[in-house]
Amino acid sequence: MNFTKSALILIDVQNDFCPGGALAVKDGDEVINPLNRLSGLFAANGGRVIATQDWHPADHVSFRKLWPVHCVQGTSGADFHASLDLKSACLIVRKGFRRELDSYSAFFENDRATSTGLDGFLKALSIDTLVLGGLATDYCVLYSALDAAALGYKTVVVSDAIRGVGIPAGSMERALDSLKEAGVTLAPSGDIQ
Repeated sequence: MNFTKSALILIDVQNDFCPGGALAVKDGDEVINPLNRLSGLFAANGGRVIATQDWHPADHVSFRKLWPVHCVQGTSGADFHASLDLKSACLIVRKGFRRELDSYSAFFENDRATSTGLDGFLKALSIDTLVLGGLATDYCVLYSALDAAALGYKTVVVSDAIRGVGIPAGSMERALDSLKEAGVTLAPSGDIQ
């Protein structure tokens, strides 16, 4: 891998998505060790490390319909997990901060039109390959990877650095199928070098 043209994106490794959090993903904290190893690898070889962070207002639209209150701006639940190594991160993309608009993807809000600015940032750095891991497989990782592929990036999802919500039933299987159909590569962290 040409690390100087690659970026690692750490998706929403936040307290509320880890065990004990408001919207805990089963074994969510198990993504941290492989992501930390990859962060070190990218940093040592000239790659970029980027983190995304759900950053919701207290009255966010998703709390009315879909999800329990989670990742509220300024709360400990919205903080990155303490074990996540962010010292190499060059950018944190906050998403879901518009009250009436939810956001799963690192690239676009759920209206599919409002950009987070990440694509422009990556293009300015001549990044052509993205490696993604984090939480949750069937939502934020899925939509981020699908958008990355649609935007023309060679896209890899780290199979041992993702965990899913699994709601509704079958969402994990559908997510993995959708990634494969979009040309996204699923690879264990040990294969990335």
